[in-house]
Amino acid sequence: MSLRGGDPAEIGGYPLEARLGSGGMGTVFLARTSSGRSIAIKLIHQQFAGDDEFRIRFRQEVAAARRVSGAFTAAVVDAAPEADQPWMATTYIEGPTLAQRITDEGPLNGPELRRLAVGLAEALRDIHRVGVVHRDLKPSNVVLSAEGPRVIDFGISRAVDQQTLTMTGRVIGTPPFMSPEQLQAPRGVGPRSDVFSLGTLLVYATTGHGPFDADSPYITAYQVVHEEPSLGAVPDALRAVVEPCLDKDPERRPSVDELLVLLRDLPSDLGGTATGGPGAGRTRDMLTQHHLMTPDTPPPTTPAPATPAPSDSGSTGTAIGGRLRRRWRPVLAAAVAVAAIGGGVAVLTTGGADGIGDGTDSRGTDAGRSAAAPGGTLPDGFEPWRTTVPGGREDIPDELRCVARDDALFCGGGGVVATRVNPADGSRVWTAKSPGVPVQGMHLVGATDDTVIGYRIADQDAPQGPPQEVVALDADSGEELWSTPSGAQSTAVTGRSQDAVVAGSAVVTVDASNSRFEARDAHSGELAWSAPFPAGTQCAPVPAGPRLLATCATDAEVDDLEQRNPTLRTLALDSGELGRPVEVQGPAVPVGEADGSLVLLSPHYEGTARAGYDGVVRVDPASGKVTRSRFDQVYDGTPGMADGTVYVSGQTGRVTAFDPATGRKKWARQTGVEGASGPAAGDGAVYFSSATGRVVALSPDDGKALWTTDPQADGLTGQQNASPRVTVAGRALFVAADDNTLFAFDARKPPRSG
Repeated sequence: MSLRGGDPAEIGGYPLEARLGSGGMGTVFLARTSSGRSIAIKLIHQQFAGDDEFRIRFRQEVAAARRVSGAFTAAVVDAAPEADQPWMATTYIEGPTLAQRITDEGPLNGPELRRLAVGLAEALRDIHRVGVVHRDLKPSNVVLSAEGPRVIDFGISRAVDQQTLTMTGRVIGTPPFMSPEQLQAPRGVGPRSDVFSLGTLLVYATTGHGPFDADSPYITAYQVVHEEPSLGAVPDALRAVVEPCLDKDPERRPSVDELLVLLRDLPSDLGGTATGGPGAGRTRDMLTQHHLMTPDTPPPTTPAPATPAPSDSGSTGTAIGGRLRRRWRPVLAAAVAVAAIGGGVAVLTTGGADGIGDGTDSRGTDAGRSAAAPGGTLPDGFEPWRTTVPGGREDIPDELRCVARDDALFCGGGGVVATRVNPADGSRVWTAKSPGVPVQGMHLVGATDDTVIGYRIADQDAPQGPPQEVVALDADSGEELWSTPSGAQSTAVTGRSQDAVVAGSAVVTVDASNSRFEARDAHSGELAWSAPFPAGTQCAPVPAGPRLLATCATDAEVDDLEQRNPTLRTLALDSGELGRPVEVQGPAVPVGEADGSLVLLSPHYEGTARAGYDGVVRVDPASGKVTRSRFDQVYDGTPGMADGTVYVSGQTGRVTAFDPATGRKKWARQTGVEGASGPAAGDGAVYFSSATGRVVALSPDDGKALWTTDPQADGLTGQQNASPRVTVAGRALFVAADDNTLFAFDARKPPRSG
């Protein structure tokens, strides 16, 4: 791809010709030496230049790459690890990555597969002989050159005799291709960890999917550690070689030298599988690339196909009919970008006249948003605290999202329907667990004065019961009041995983058949009204200030998991009556509300791959007027809105603020928070936080950094499109991080960084 505005013209005296890709640590450019030789230059992102930990890591990468330069790797040409912005130049290896090759043409077979297997084993032999462990062998780090496969990117490699960096707050690697010991004790991995990764890579090359693939990186990691590999589609001759590589015990795996002996005896006519063809090679390496600080390669250019899922009845057989299978698709959201609408939970503020049933009092009109302390104050007896909330699936950690109300903090998600936490000290009052697999982006629905609403995901092994429910709990006791089956199509309709919203004293949901809206009294569960979707469409509720909107997509768009031309309608809170349709004309992701209009961002596509956002769209529900404004360039990252400003927080920590009325850029600021969630505002600042719990406070006026904290958890960096992790209650900040971690501190006395 061509150079972008802001890219340097040269690095280290080497003129740049093109941008090859960008990842969590740096950007890779194509350059040329004075003799005309093509080279690839990795330029470390500016925010890491002052990070001693990253400098040490980069020096190790340069040293490792220099040690292993040989026939099967990219030789180091030049490097400046001590430069103001460090960089390293290697020979440019022309050819597709293994990931690109399989995505475009399907799995390998025959002599091509045998050459790959032997070539990669020889590459590992040379790497290990100089005392280096690669630790990130995966399809996007293997280039298929005319001379054979080459292993690239030693960004997380280490010398065997060298202490590994702690890398506090970062889990680095790609779960489908990581060894069990790398997931459990990353500082102690040895050469046979690479052997395990090679085994997974060969299965992927042969079948188009990994031996531990699942619809969530958390489940994948669990299966790597605990489950047997799926090798049924691997040819018998290759399976006899791969199976010992995938032993959970490193000591029982072959060494690379032993592996080479086995591989050289392979027949040249290794059979392939019937899963070939373009797109067949989409595995979790593709789906998780925005969640992990790994690839310095361009994103995939074709969408990932949905994997088969359990039937609605809970049996293990093949589901009958596409509609039933798609009801399990929320699990796929763990690896799909999920946009939030102006906050971590979907809560609609309404006036008493718009309420349902008994209406709402002055506090009910602020459902789910009342701070546990008014602006500028702290909850009584508040002290900084940190806690972890156990969920129904403790083997698959995830994240929570919270809402503060009066003297309580309510949180949900990650195997937790909801929990009540004392905002002063973090002690738990009660917790209701969810037994199923956590779905990223599906957290707490919201809260009223006396009721908390959350999601319950069923255990897929359960013989009966709906796969997903909206559940109401008594705010004081945690007792379950009522539940109702919930739909599962909102990700395809709006880009979010939320299928329900709190509206005043009511809860609006999508029914289990994805055919109508239903409104219930939040506490009693009494059905107030039911409103069918317009014919041929499926819809999801979207709050827009004091109004509730129905965003609808055609059945064909939902089937394709691709929203192309959404239609918006007002949804009357007292009756469910739908207003006239307003066509947005082009895909758009809702991010919030400003001056009575719904604000959406317009995605930009390169081919079929989303490459960021190129403008803002405003829809006035009252008049039906649709207004579009273009950004000055394409901005990639997590969208969100706070206090009337649109923000896009990039994967590498750059935050850009926009005026929603004009699309004009207000300011841009580079931060050290990788993969930051959407924004949260309060107490004179706007806050961004990553899954590691690192928080940055910026001035909403000019983006000036007010303070930054250190990580609090071992979360995935580089994650995109997460809803806000910070809940603001006066001066108190409540922050959610990976592994159901919650912590709180005074915004005016943040934990010291470093």
